[in-house]
Amino acid sequence: MGVCWGPVVRVLVLQAAWALGGGQVRYSVAEEGKAGTVVGRLAHDLGVEAGEAEARGLRLVAQGRRASVEVSGASGALVVSSRLDREELCGKSAPCALRLEVLLERPLRVFHVELEVTDINDNAPLFPAARKNLSIPENSPAGSRFPLEGASDADVGANAQLSYTLSPSEHFTLDVKSSDENRKSLFLVLTKALDRETLPVHRLVVTASDGGRPSLTGTMELVISVLDANDNAPQFNQSVYKVQLPESAAEGTLVVRVNATDLDEDLNKEFSYSMISTVPAGNTDLFNIDPKTGEIRLTGALDFEEVRLHELQVEARDKGWPPLSGHCSVELEVLDVNDNAPEVWVTSLSVPVAEDASVGTVVALLSVRDRDSGANGRVRCALWPAAPFGLVATLSGSYSLVLLEALDRERVSEYEVEVRAEDGGAPALRGRLAVRVPVSDVNDNAPAFAQAVYTVLARENNAAGAELARVWARDPDEAGNGRVRYSVWEGGAGGAWAVGGWRSGAASSYVSVDAESGRVWALRALDYEEVQVVQFEVRAVDAGEPPLCGNATVQLFVVDENDNAPALLPGAGGVGGGGASEWSGPESGALWAWAAWGTPAGQVVAKIRAVDADSGYNAWLRYELWEPRGKGPFRVGLYSGEVSTARALEEADGPRQRLVIVVRDHGEPSRSATATLSVSLVEGAEAALAAAGSSWSGPGLRAGEGGAGASSWTNVWLVVAICAVSSVFVVAVVLYGAWRWAPRAGVLSGPGPATLVCASEVGSWSYSQRQSRSLCVADGAGKSDLMVFSPNLPPPPPGPAAKETQPEPPALLDTVSGPPCLASRPIPRHPFPCPPFSPSLITRPLGRRCWEPGSSRGA
Repeated sequence: MGVCWGPVVRVLVLQAAWALGGGQVRYSVAEEGKAGTVVGRLAHDLGVEAGEAEARGLRLVAQGRRASVEVSGASGALVVSSRLDREELCGKSAPCALRLEVLLERPLRVFHVELEVTDINDNAPLFPAARKNLSIPENSPAGSRFPLEGASDADVGANAQLSYTLSPSEHFTLDVKSSDENRKSLFLVLTKALDRETLPVHRLVVTASDGGRPSLTGTMELVISVLDANDNAPQFNQSVYKVQLPESAAEGTLVVRVNATDLDEDLNKEFSYSMISTVPAGNTDLFNIDPKTGEIRLTGALDFEEVRLHELQVEARDKGWPPLSGHCSVELEVLDVNDNAPEVWVTSLSVPVAEDASVGTVVALLSVRDRDSGANGRVRCALWPAAPFGLVATLSGSYSLVLLEALDRERVSEYEVEVRAEDGGAPALRGRLAVRVPVSDVNDNAPAFAQAVYTVLARENNAAGAELARVWARDPDEAGNGRVRYSVWEGGAGGAWAVGGWRSGAASSYVSVDAESGRVWALRALDYEEVQVVQFEVRAVDAGEPPLCGNATVQLFVVDENDNAPALLPGAGGVGGGGASEWSGPESGALWAWAAWGTPAGQVVAKIRAVDADSGYNAWLRYELWEPRGKGPFRVGLYSGEVSTARALEEADGPRQRLVIVVRDHGEPSRSATATLSVSLVEGAEAALAAAGSSWSGPGLRAGEGGAGASSWTNVWLVVAICAVSSVFVVAVVLYGAWRWAPRAGVLSGPGPATLVCASEVGSWSYSQRQSRSLCVADGAGKSDLMVFSPNLPPPPPGPAAKETQPEPPALLDTVSGPPCLASRPIPRHPFPCPPFSPSLITRPLGRRCWEPGSSRGA
């Protein structure tokens, strides 16, 4: 048990130490270390076993500047990879701390490691020049001071603390003063008057020693020429000028104006200003001094992040001989302005993201920094758009891009989020980084048909293999998840509706569906008289894993073709005075009827009955009198088939009339049948007896066989006629009263959309299921032929809902003042759709085509 709990205790202690340490590891290494030098046991300090460092992807993330260290893959230790030069990495900054980012890929974590590179005394002090020439008048008083350029040491701390010594001299000594910024000003002080005649040139050596162990030194040779004459040097009113300028100061900005005076006269009083040195060295191109006025102006751009303090040495040299000079220093402090926008970069990016990824998934690791200081360097980050991703701060300057909401690739397949960083300056500066996050697909969408129910019209007698329709399902997934295959689903409610009822049998015996394109093909020719509706379901299945599917219902309506000619019904014949037997042609078995001489015009003597096996327009029959042509004594009702007298019958018309009647349908092309009717013209009493005999004795009774009771039957018919006329009169009065006081309603209202059926004077008709439609004919239309057809609705399959789906009777007609309008209440929606071209009401107005107000002309 002790062996098992030991690693656990070490991990817990390490985690506690990590939490107390703020999540950072700090190491220290001296510069100039050899390659391979171990800096620290990084894997162990991060809680990673040494053998797992390489397997878990422990590595150092590349930074903007070379770190010269790396993670050993085998041991997980942080080792020196190349020469470490503190001066190259950090310059004069102390301490020299390098911020390293260590990435652990499994699981994905980022750690911040601070590596401090300590200084060693590897740089000797260095003077700007190895030799310095000075000219000093011989009459210079003791105590005169002459500024010298001090040495610089690239090291920091004690290794950069310089001390100066001068080679032995009875005339000169060195004076070193420390400035506010820990800088030392070096002056050569004259301690004893010079005598040019004794020694015109003095050669001295200035030695600078640093504070390292061992100490390093640098030297500069002073060559001092003793001059004669001018004994008053220019004097500045200030020895040090302190100035502050923002780093955004423009070129040409006045830094300061120095002022000096010279007590000499004439030429020795005139002097000019010059800049002899700058600290840091090499910045003389940033400034320019006017030799006459002493104005110092900027000639370049200041940068607080590079140099925060500039020190200028200014000299005023007179024109006497020898020339004398005075000196002063200008200390320019650069003030920070918010001139650096925040920088954002991606440390690690894990894309694409699966659309079923859980909330909280880390997508990317980001780092942010701002080179400004103070409030100008404080950065806050935001993400746009705010959904479905968010930013989570991990450590200072580090963020994680995490998933906040569920993804849907079909709605958005790729996101482009923008990380916006804003500092605390005034005005604030902003940095942006666009991160593109693609979303990978999973099979989460089933195929969906464009329509839940497809209604297809197909003419009967079609060729086997003909294309009937095309179904299409859309799957918004991509690749195999969105590839759809079609099939006829045998498990659905598939079948066919026949004329007389439900016909059993699978729909797959009538149609097939192409698996790739969704085209519906006919497997055999369709016969409207055999089946009117084929209903089946088409299933669309995608190629995902697991596969998803969707269904659609296809209702295939067979459109009737005019492939059946009208058929005369046997037994059709006399109505007003005759009967009918069989028919077989124009001679034998012809239809026959009786008519009395003197029968007035309009009297119906016979009626031709015919039927057409087709439906709709193809079954709408009209009757035409083919023979005799011209103005004969008889005529035939165009749609009723009633044979009536065109005028009063006379004896001159002969004892018998032979009529050839053609029955035609309205199909295209039209089909017809021919009937021959023989009408015998007899006396009135004989005609009545013949009619009575026909009704009692059958169609074989002739008119002459019942002449015995002609007189009594005449009285009976007179009584019947009087009663009929009276009844018609009473009915007419009642209808007139009902019409006169009835409310003026244009169209009877009822549940469901109104159904309109209309016909033109040539017999064409249309059938609409639009809502609230009405049909109007011209004013004063004398007559409208109204024909009612039984809707060819197949009965529903047997079941408990059969009673609930029985169609209601069509609505009555309602007349209004003005143009007469016709409307009908539709049959309630049947569980199986009605076949096309089976209207329940057809009207043929005379004299004008019909149209709907506010719509295009009707058929």
